[in-house]
Amino acid sequence: MMSFTKDLFGLKGKVAMVTGGGSGLGHGYSVNLARAGAAVACFGRSLEPLERTVKEIKEEGGEAIALPGDITEVSQIEEAMSAIVNKYGKMDILINNAGTEIAEPVCEVTEEHFAEIIDVNVKGTFMAAKIAAKYMKEQKAGKIINIASLGSFIGLAESTVYCCSKGAVMQFTKALSLELAPFQIQVNAIAPGYFLTEMTKPFFEDEKHSAWILERIPLGRIGTEEDLAGTAIFLSSKASDYITGQTFIVDGGWLAG
Repeated sequence: MMSFTKDLFGLKGKVAMVTGGGSGLGHGYSVNLARAGAAVACFGRSLEPLERTVKEIKEEGGEAIALPGDITEVSQIEEAMSAIVNKYGKMDILINNAGTEIAEPVCEVTEEHFAEIIDVNVKGTFMAAKIAAKYMKEQKAGKIINIASLGSFIGLAESTVYCCSKGAVMQFTKALSLELAPFQIQVNAIAPGYFLTEMTKPFFEDEKHSAWILERIPLGRIGTEEDLAGTAIFLSSKASDYITGQTFIVDGGWLAG
């Protein structure tokens, strides 16, 4: 029974890239995929957090590398994926995690802020998936996991651009899944609810906003990195081979209410 479970959910011999893999939820995806057996390439703008995550993985006996780069620069994504394939010989899993948010009233949104959010959340997600797909099509296998949001499903005041971008991520996931299905590549998304990260920290530092969030979570607490581990491993593993085009909500029950 244990061997069956390991074969179904284990990632031994698999190679994964996690964008934004050094901090926040990306750190959790990186560490937990490595614990499941994958070699993990952590990609992101800042080298220091990437190196900390890689060190943590290696101290636990896993395999990982740090690849600094900007998700909005296509050439840097291409260089990173080329380095992964050159080192490991393949690309099995992409966790398209890099994202950003600038919460502000719609009438205060500048062109610069609009462009920044769309460039990271939409362009970056699209281009990383596109480049990964080229390698996966040759292999006739692969898993692309985009990171959506509650904002893919509901509106959030003062997060209009973010919701716009995450709605796009969910639709992109559906469309890409159809295009890549003939190559046995599964494309799915994870939509996390409220998790404490550097990006969401300001929400929880505001007592009123924090109370508003907690009141709406039936399980009564904010999420942790470990709460996303099972979904990420499942969607990266053989267990999800017949699932594609779906968005998995991990929100403590928020959207059920």
